[in-house]
Amino acid sequence: MTSVATTEQIGNTRFQNALIRRAQPTPPIWLMRQAGRYHKHYQALRAKHSFMDLCKQPELAAEVAFGPVLDFGFDAAILFSDLLFPLEALGTGLEYTDQGPQLEWKLDENSISRLRSVDDAWSHLLFQGEAMRATRERIPADRGLIGFVGGPWTLFVYAVEGTHKGSLTNSKRLLSLFPRFCETMVPLLERNIELQLNHGAEVVMIFDTAAGELSPSLFLSEVVPQLRRLTAKHGLRIGYYSKGTRPAHLRDTLFSDGRLAGVGVDHGWDIRTAFDISSRGFVQGNFDQALLHSSRDDLKKHLNNYLEPLKEREWPGWICGLGHGVLPATPEDNVRLFVDTVREVMQ
Repeated sequence: MTSVATTEQIGNTRFQNALIRRAQPTPPIWLMRQAGRYHKHYQALRAKHSFMDLCKQPELAAEVAFGPVLDFGFDAAILFSDLLFPLEALGTGLEYTDQGPQLEWKLDENSISRLRSVDDAWSHLLFQGEAMRATRERIPADRGLIGFVGGPWTLFVYAVEGTHKGSLTNSKRLLSLFPRFCETMVPLLERNIELQLNHGAEVVMIFDTAAGELSPSLFLSEVVPQLRRLTAKHGLRIGYYSKGTRPAHLRDTLFSDGRLAGVGVDHGWDIRTAFDISSRGFVQGNFDQALLHSSRDDLKKHLNNYLEPLKEREWPGWICGLGHGVLPATPEDNVRLFVDTVREVMQ
C-alpha cells in the first residue's frame, strides 16, 4: 500500500485573496497594534517580562502575536516587535521607559558618523527572523502572517527628534542629512525585509508614521526615491502605510503603478479614494480607532455608517482595519464588536 502525504495549507484564504485582489464579499480583518496594551493577554505577559524581552525572545514574541488572533479571530497576525530596532542596531542605543522609547543620543551633523555599518549592525536584527519563524509555528495554519519595518523617513525623524510628534522642525532643518542616513538605513531595511519574508511573512509593511508631516512636494522629492530603492527587489511583497498623508502624496508615484503589494491609509481618507490610487494592490484601513472607545450602541452606529457605502459592491483587495493602531485602554468587547459587525454586514 502506498501512503499519500498531505500538506496542510498555510495561510488565510481571505487574506491571500486580498493580496492578489481576488473579489470576495467579506474582507480579511487585521488591526495595527492588535497585540498590545489594551489586551489582557498582553498585560499578563508584560507583568512577567520586559517589553524588550517580549520583542527579542522569539517564543515570547510569538505568544504575544498569537493572543489576539485566538481571542478575536483576526485573519492575520503581525510580528510583535518595534520599528526602532534598526536604530538600536546602528548603535543609537534604545531603552523603553514609562515615557516611551529613549535613544542614547540624537542624530545630527556630528553624530551621524557614529552609525555602525550595515554589516556590523546586521547581527543585532537576526532575532526578528527567529521571532517571525516562531510566530508562524505558534499561530493557526489558517491565519496570515505580516512583517513590518519602519519607513526610512520615520526612522530618521526618531533619530533626530526622539519622537514622531510635533512639527518635526529639527528633522526638516537637517533634511540634507536624510540621504546620507539612508545610505546605511535603506540597505539595512532591505536585509530586514528579506529576513522576514524568508522566515514566514507573506507581506511586509513599511510603517511611515511621520510621513504626513511633510508637504506633498517634499515627500515626493525626498522620501519616494528612498522608498523606490527599498522596494526595488521585493516590492510586490511589500505594503506601505503612512499616517497623515493625502492623495497628493500618494497619487502618481510608486503606489499607483504596481510597484507595491498595496497601500494602507488612515481614517482621514475615504477608503474608496484609496482604491482609485492603488489600482492593482491591496488597500488596508481605515475605521477611526478612537471610535472604539464609544459606547457599544454608538460604536455599532458608527460602524454601520462606515460600512453602508461599502456594501454597494465587493472591494477586491480590501484588508479591513483601523485608521491607525488600537489605542491603549480600548475595550476588548468593542474590538470583538468591530470584528463581528464587519463580518455580519459584509457578507
